[in-house]
Amino acid sequence: MTLFHFGNCLSLAYFPYFIAYKCSGLSEYNAFWRCVQAGATYLFVQLCKMLFLATFFPTWEGAAGVYDFVGEFMKATVDFADLLGLHLVMSRNAGKGEYKIMVAAMGWATAELIMSRFSLPVTTRGIEFDWKYIQMSFDSNISLVHYIAMAAVVWMFTRYDLPKSFRLPVTILLGLCVYKGFLMELFVHVFLLGSWTALLVKAVLTGAISLCSLFLFVTLVHSN
Repeated sequence: MTLFHFGNCLSLAYFPYFIAYKCSGLSEYNAFWRCVQAGATYLFVQLCKMLFLATFFPTWEGAAGVYDFVGEFMKATVDFADLLGLHLVMSRNAGKGEYKIMVAAMGWATAELIMSRFSLPVTTRGIEFDWKYIQMSFDSNISLVHYIAMAAVVWMFTRYDLPKSFRLPVTILLGLCVYKGFLMELFVHVFLLGSWTALLVKAVLTGAISLCSLFLFVTLVHSN
């Protein structure tokens, strides 16, 4: 049963990435190493963020159960570095916008998924499996959609021919992409959401951001 559970978690976490890589056409461009480079950029950006946070934002030492609103907001603001990292990856890849977006998003999301798996608890009996690993598998798929939407928004925002009517909604979407994690933590703290409810809210919020990004992207591409 443990091996079967492991296979389920592995399939739910990684197989959607394989499908996205194959069906998006990246395999036809031999973009594997481009995605690896994007993942390496992700690791470098996260290292810089951790050094910055450790230097300027020490661990919260307030009362237990008290949410450090200002501190968490400032920490979330550091995630703007992810936007710069995605822009750097896309600017170093030549090709259509769709290709740049998918390479950056696939590399970014895959690197995050691999890094998150290093935190799995290991005992003398092996990996302890629980329903939380099913949740983590679903969460990895949500993250992939999130980074595709974020990369698309960054690509639109950095276009020199972006219409003025697009500037405000694209900027709002950028802010939502950066502060989505902060908003989720705030919702969980205020409304005392359970793990499955929080995952559902995260999926809905990510879906809304992604649909808006898709609408703006399709409109912008077809208008040119």
